[in-house]
Amino acid sequence: MAAPRPRRSVSVRDPSDGCERLDGAGSWDALEWTKIEPVTRSVSHANLEFLLEAERVVEEGHGVVLVNIDEAGTLFVTNFRLLFLSEGTRNIVPLGTIPLATIEKFNKMVVKIQSAPRQTDKTSSRRLLQIIGKDMRVIVFGFRPRTKQRRVIFDSLSRCTKPARIWDLYAFTCGPSKFSNPNPKVRLLNEYFRLLGKGFRHASMNMIEDGSFTLSNDLWRISDTNSNYTMCQSYPFALIIPKNISDEEVIQASTFRARSRIPVVSWCHPGTGAVLARSSQPLVGLMMNMRSNADEKLVAALCTQLVDGKGSRRKLYIADARPRKNALANGAMGGGSESSSNYFQSEIVFFGIDNIHAMRESFARLREYLDTHGAASSDGMSSFLRHGDWTWGGGNLSSMSASVSTLGDSGWLIHVQSVLAGSAWIAARVALESASVLVHCSDGWDRTSQLVSLANLMLDPYYRTFTGFQALVEKDWLAFGHPFSDRVGMPSISGTSFELTRQSSTGSFSSSPMRQSSGSFTPQASNSSHAQNNYSPIFLQWVDCVSQLLRMYPFAFEFSSTFLVEFLDCVLSCRFGNFLCNSEKERQQCGVYDACGCLWAYLADLRSSEGSSHAHYNLFYDPLKHNGPLLPPAAALAPTLWPLFHLRWACPSESQAGELEAECRNMAVKFSELQKAKEAAKKKAKDYSVAMETLNAELRNEKQVSKSAMILANRASKESAAIKRAVQSLGCRVNFTSSGDCTVDVESNPTETPQNFMCSSRRESDGTMGCDEKTDLSVSITVVADNVVSSSPFGRVCETLCPLRTRDGGCRWPDAGCAQLSSQFVGLKANFDAFDQLSIDDDYFQSE
Repeated sequence: MAAPRPRRSVSVRDPSDGCERLDGAGSWDALEWTKIEPVTRSVSHANLEFLLEAERVVEEGHGVVLVNIDEAGTLFVTNFRLLFLSEGTRNIVPLGTIPLATIEKFNKMVVKIQSAPRQTDKTSSRRLLQIIGKDMRVIVFGFRPRTKQRRVIFDSLSRCTKPARIWDLYAFTCGPSKFSNPNPKVRLLNEYFRLLGKGFRHASMNMIEDGSFTLSNDLWRISDTNSNYTMCQSYPFALIIPKNISDEEVIQASTFRARSRIPVVSWCHPGTGAVLARSSQPLVGLMMNMRSNADEKLVAALCTQLVDGKGSRRKLYIADARPRKNALANGAMGGGSESSSNYFQSEIVFFGIDNIHAMRESFARLREYLDTHGAASSDGMSSFLRHGDWTWGGGNLSSMSASVSTLGDSGWLIHVQSVLAGSAWIAARVALESASVLVHCSDGWDRTSQLVSLANLMLDPYYRTFTGFQALVEKDWLAFGHPFSDRVGMPSISGTSFELTRQSSTGSFSSSPMRQSSGSFTPQASNSSHAQNNYSPIFLQWVDCVSQLLRMYPFAFEFSSTFLVEFLDCVLSCRFGNFLCNSEKERQQCGVYDACGCLWAYLADLRSSEGSSHAHYNLFYDPLKHNGPLLPPAAALAPTLWPLFHLRWACPSESQAGELEAECRNMAVKFSELQKAKEAAKKKAKDYSVAMETLNAELRNEKQVSKSAMILANRASKESAAIKRAVQSLGCRVNFTSSGDCTVDVESNPTETPQNFMCSSRRESDGTMGCDEKTDLSVSITVVADNVVSSSPFGRVCETLCPLRTRDGGCRWPDAGCAQLSSQFVGLKANFDAFDQLSIDDDYFQSE
């Protein structure tokens, strides 16, 4: 028996808004908080920071309880989602917040609580709103009795979840914003160029408009037969077909295939020439006797010659995804399957995969199982794991086995295994036998898309990267016309809303023993009046298969399981325009590419925020470990529940079971932080090194300047000594002072007053010394006449005592004139470097 829930007090209304404050004890007790009509309260929607761009509140309900987790809060209906805000934290509760497009259906229900035997009052009832999502969640909101809030929320959901026109969807209201959507036609052509070995070519809109994209190689060519969608409205504008098949033959062959979906190439092996082709069923009729020469020629052209030097043709496998009996039954409506006798060197294989209706029912049973036995059951009283009790499924082995068998009865894992096995078989034929394979089902857009795209994923490592995965989805799902509007349940371009089939999970509440003891659920109304039954989780099932491959080959994929979950959530929410409408033609007519945002740009923007440490990246990815095809053996094709997707709402703690990836991611984040710190330290050390080099360079410059100064000082000293010797040789007395002035005293006789001359030495441009008023060199020169000199002392100085006088009266002083004693100025102008080596020897100077 489950442990009793702890009672807690929750505040439904903020007392600051002037409304009543209501205290309760959890979700179920909170329903009895009041019996009066609440005062209408309006929230300032402009202050709701959690709203997305262009998202606006349509209706709101207060005092609502999310039964799954006993959480009270405010429920908003916006033009994009149903949003539940916790009353205590004012934060968004993820379980109670679901995009409108992700809601499969919703129902109003009444829970009748039977009174105790001793009580005489009448049976009370509780009003609930059940929301069933396409993403595996089943949630229930409880409303206070005798209020109109449930009716208001229900009516607003009825209006917003079933828009009359496709342009009323949030994707068109929001616009492209910063996630602009480049035309996917260009990306499709680039993928075609890659497959044909023309990857160096780059497609453009000009190329599409002028029709110059029809490139070819030795075997295959790109055809523009369907450029205006006149041949096939659900095929892309460009097709890869055999090079030897003309456009006229293609058009003829289209009349023999359901919905004109002729056999075309989806992938070709770059080395062997084997191809993986797709089409719809042939129109052979009830007697299986209808034939088409053009169709048979087109299919035969897929069997090109083997590259073995013998000229033999490769084998062709025609893989029919349906059970054989279903294919025969389609013959009554004009369809059917091929006969190997009519198609050259072919073999027909049936995979036995069920149709979209079987997948829809299987998915509903799986969702019901997880909700019943999960830890966050939509029934607040019947979940055995809800409060951490050790018992499960009743606590005994037989009941546990019965519960697990219910999972097997859903058939979901069997269907996943069938798709995996069929895809692995196709990939093995192409990779191991170099055979060509033609895949089809009835219309060629559901099971065919699953098998072909999954086989491509196994064959080509490029498709296991982010860019390759995008190219694969856009080629084999979007371009080749998987009807997303029908399968997801959104309005198409015609304006009709493909409504959803009422699932068996609606009445699943009575299956719980605790539900039976506590009361009965009575569905009051439902929006499940779906007449077309076109909803089916085909694409979701394919992504599930990809997750199984990722589990088996964790080193082969660049993206992680977290990326697949977020990608699938974006597809189901219809927040972006990539997956709207049923075909490329319809998306072009709606102007989706220009009017809506791009899912791929949004996901790329998320990854760019954190780089390689983002959760979308697979930490174990090693492109060299699996650089070829993935060919899982049959024993490995045993799928399990995808915890991250299947259990995230019903068993949130168990969805992260096996925290190896999370731990590795944390380690990777820490390692990345250490790497960043290391890079920062290296950068700092480099900056310090540069600074040291700069300082060393400045130091070297200072040393050079100092050395130059020393050289100049030594040179000045030599010049001073030379001047001193020269003056002394003239019989003068030289006194050096530090006053900065130079005083020259020349005396004609000892009794005359000395005449002072202020002089400072300078170097002229020609290298000689001149006189300036201020210099660092200061000398005092006194010329004293000898007693034996004649009455003309100046003449004796110049003519008699000067050792540089020549016989003819000239002067051998380099570049200098004689002393101008008459003007009381002694000018010494000489090359002092040469003067330093001056000799009295007459032969030292060159005679003029």
